[in-house]
Amino acid sequence: MKKNILIVEDHELTRFGLKTAFDGVDFVGTLYEAESAEKAIEVFNNNPVDIVIMDLGLPVMNGIDATKVIRSSNKDVKIIILTSHNDEKEVINSLRAGANAYCSKEINPQRLIQVVQSVADGAAWFDPSIAHIVLKATTNSPMLDAENNAKEYDLTARETQILKLMTEGYSNMEIAQILVISINTTKAHVANILQKLEVDDRLQAALKALKYKIV
Repeated sequence: MKKNILIVEDHELTRFGLKTAFDGVDFVGTLYEAESAEKAIEVFNNNPVDIVIMDLGLPVMNGIDATKVIRSSNKDVKIIILTSHNDEKEVINSLRAGANAYCSKEINPQRLIQVVQSVADGAAWFDPSIAHIVLKATTNSPMLDAENNAKEYDLTARETQILKLMTEGYSNMEIAQILVISINTTKAHVANILQKLEVDDRLQAALKALKYKIV
């Protein structure tokens, strides 16, 4: 099913670049655009938008406040923050506002397309440059509990055990040694975990596990 995307960006050239990147992509339906938060809310309220790509540094109302407004009116919409800032406060406030992903504007366009598709399919994604902030917030603060309830991912007991070790930073080899299983068996379990969590790599799996309290 194609997804309609709303691009919210006040810089016309950047907005044009994003529209160009997504134009013709298989899973993309209609592309909407807005140069301000106020316009974005208007477009969102009057069109069937599935995904919002939101800049934070917008004039008047910022992207975080716009995310809150959009999220309050539709809990199913996917919101992806795209910004040049990696400020800890902004990252945390974006998560509180209900963002599903947080990307740097330096991200490769093809990688951004992959991230958007992954988020559309239910995954959460955070730029590696802010992963430590997300991990700190998710493990030390209950702030995400109200926004995100635990979700059933059909993990086996062994997969849950391995996922917990992944969130603690253990490598495949270390996990194999701890559980007294072969490295190939460990890799197979990790591959199954990534597939079930609908993420691309171990980092995303760990972040998602912590965010949704899967382990």
